[in-house]
Amino acid sequence: MRWEETVVEEATADKEDTSAPETVVQSSVPQPKDDFQEELVIRPLHSGDIYASFQFRTLWETDFMRGNKVSHYRLFPKSLGQVISKFSVRELHISFTQGYWRTMQWGQPFLPSPPGAELWVWFQDSVTDVDGTWKELTNVLSGIFCASLNFIDSTNTVQPSASFKPLGIGNVTDHRFLRYATLPREIVCTENLTPWKKLLPCGSKAGLAVLLKSEKLFHSSFHSQAVHIRPVCQDWQCKTTSWELRQTLNVVFDLHTPGQGKLEWSLFKMFSRTLTEACPLASSSKIYIDITDDPQGEQFEVSPATHLLSQAMVLGDRRTFSVYDLTQQITFGTVRSLNLLIRWKSSEGYIHYQPSKDRVRPHLLEMLVQLPPNSVTEVTVQFERALLKWTEYTPDPNHGFYVGSSVISSLVPSIVAMDTNSTREQPLFSSFFPCKEESSYFMRVYTEPLLVNLPTPDFSMPYNVICLTCTVVAVGYGSLYNLLTRSFQIEEPSPGLAKRIANIIRKMRGVPPL
Repeated sequence: MRWEETVVEEATADKEDTSAPETVVQSSVPQPKDDFQEELVIRPLHSGDIYASFQFRTLWETDFMRGNKVSHYRLFPKSLGQVISKFSVRELHISFTQGYWRTMQWGQPFLPSPPGAELWVWFQDSVTDVDGTWKELTNVLSGIFCASLNFIDSTNTVQPSASFKPLGIGNVTDHRFLRYATLPREIVCTENLTPWKKLLPCGSKAGLAVLLKSEKLFHSSFHSQAVHIRPVCQDWQCKTTSWELRQTLNVVFDLHTPGQGKLEWSLFKMFSRTLTEACPLASSSKIYIDITDDPQGEQFEVSPATHLLSQAMVLGDRRTFSVYDLTQQITFGTVRSLNLLIRWKSSEGYIHYQPSKDRVRPHLLEMLVQLPPNSVTEVTVQFERALLKWTEYTPDPNHGFYVGSSVISSLVPSIVAMDTNSTREQPLFSSFFPCKEESSYFMRVYTEPLLVNLPTPDFSMPYNVICLTCTVVAVGYGSLYNLLTRSFQIEEPSPGLAKRIANIIRKMRGVPPL
């Protein structure tokens, strides 16, 4: 992204001159040996989300490519300087991304990156064993960023020949010195963000870095942090070169989830912090708010107001930004705290959202929109599949679960205006389409129900377990119960026929039986 900054100052009210605002172009000044700049770009997206892009740039006029040993570091992090010097790195680009960038909803990002971890490095042509150096470099970077880069080996490393050209100065494009690898399953967490923030000159103690709160950044729809190192020209004639370290962090906040909608957002709502000062080591510390969609402030207002404006070419489009310079004390006002706030002036609107609660209430999403004729409007809702309790499944769970129809209520223009007083003379079916003097009638449309497939367990397994358990319990318990409750008696064997006849005769004679 190439910035072409123009500062515009508003004319004072007491001046009679109503000409165009005065334009002041910043003059080029000699850069110091090392320089640090920080900026934050905030862009409201058409989807209602908020896109925040942090960029921290460190320039250092030194030369690592001639084998010079550098021992004094001021702004440039020593750990990365030693990596460049030891492994003869010409360019290094590494990113850690959590989530997927929704291009159809959010547009194009400033710096695209794939989910997981991405690393691509250009080595100097003096490196003889590129594969061995690449393996050692990945292990060192794994320790610096607390990541699993040590799992990068020959099985997931490639040498692109068309893509990933050098971004810095130099015309060395021999792809033998290029290595590229990705780890799509890399999970980005606080352990990766903490060493990333320690590379900043002020850390996370001052400047824009105080907004980088872990629990807010990772509770977002998209999060990507990256480090880019390359040699750049110090001046426009490129007589001297410098090393550029650009640390970027892009995050997309979904403000619909907490129920705030698109009506209002602020730094405190996004980051739970406000700004009190710029980084003391930064030569430039600014915040840019994209107001291209509403340059006259008719739809929303930015508070506190600023008279500084900037225009820049972003992805082939000229965009307008409100600029807040943190190096000026007047930016923070009398309260010594800056909490940028945007309020949408239209109170009738974009959206009523009520999140659901498991087994308590469903989702509710209502939107008031005006659809142009012959147009197609698509509404998408993200959801997560979850396992239900086994008693909550329908008799045919493999068929899927139905989501109720959406309801579209509309006022449709009518060709003629019907007199409401003569409705008694009309047929009964005409009462379904009441028309008023405004030549419009109310209409409600229902969509088809949505069939969602959820993870379904194997119901034959619980059935088998229940049958086996019942059988074991019945056999075991029945045998034990019989042993505990049954009474045993000794029965003598019955005498023979001759003995029974003899006992009868003895009984008739009054003699005891045998």
